Amino acid sequence: MEFPSELRFAIEQLFAEQDIKAMTAAAEGVSKRYRSESGAGKRLVSSERDTLAYAAVRMPATFGAVGKALSLALECFEGEISSILDVGAGTGAASHAAQLLTDCEEITCIEREESMIDLGKRLMQTRGMSAQWIKRDISSAKLTEKADLVLSSYCLNELTAAARKNAVLQLWEATDKLLLIVEPGTPEGFSQLRQARELLLGAGGYIAAPCPANGVCALPDDDWCHFTVRVSRSKLHKQLKGGEAPYEDEKFCFLAVSKEEVSGATRILRHPKIESGKITLRLCTPNGICEKLVTKKSPHFKAARKSDCGDSWSGEI
Repeated sequence: MEFPSELRFAIEQLFAEQDIKAMTAAAEGVSKRYRSESGAGKRLVSSERDTLAYAAVRMPATFGAVGKALSLALECFEGEISSILDVGAGTGAASHAAQLLTDCEEITCIEREESMIDLGKRLMQTRGMSAQWIKRDISSAKLTEKADLVLSSYCLNELTAAARKNAVLQLWEATDKLLLIVEPGTPEGFSQLRQARELLLGAGGYIAAPCPANGVCALPDDDWCHFTVRVSRSKLHKQLKGGEAPYEDEKFCFLAVSKEEVSGATRILRHPKIESGKITLRLCTPNGICEKLVTKKSPHFKAARKSDCGDSWSGEI
């Protein structure tokens, strides 16, 4: 799912009014803080300059990660989505992705940074979207709103461990049908989702994706899984982050939890190992982790060749 051209153009127009050297420095600072200070309870973006830099370098990646995660979750969820609550909305990337996938027009965005809210409103106007924006910090104020689909993207990693536990339970309380949490595709991000998983299962939730079954994660404690989405890079994005590659791969972890019982899909955990005449898949199945060898003689060989990390697998196990 491509980042909307209206958003890209609007961000580029705003950058045209700025000093590019100062904005490049701001973009580097934002990227560094996201890499090194997540989970420390610090505010990673606070000024208008930081916010605009965030929109340029992080918004497309967040949009892509949420879009892919939600697509995978909706494959296993049959309910209708008529309302969306985006908690820690930033400049609205997750809401844009969810609106495109669900056609839902009832959107509420919760965000603690005034500069994020201001820019988020402006960017939504470029796509003719409307949303209720509420200034609130979930780590210090109670979440009272509810919606069919509750989104939390790259938000929990900004909280301390104690605040994170409280936030997960608040997100679940606000969920009428489906909760989607997306975090960085790192061992730390996965560890945070693993903890959230235990809390949500204890609260009566059902795993919709990425896992095919409820219960304790089948991976050993020293292992972790993540997913990847390819994000196109604009000329501005290349200028701010350096390099000439036309794309970057955003790694992310996610967890989708339903209020109603669902049937999850067997999923490919790693990039398939392709060798002459055979492909090895590492699968997360209802019965645990296993490896599946698919040979050229198999009717599923063509599907295995086209498969990638994160895809569901409907072939033999």
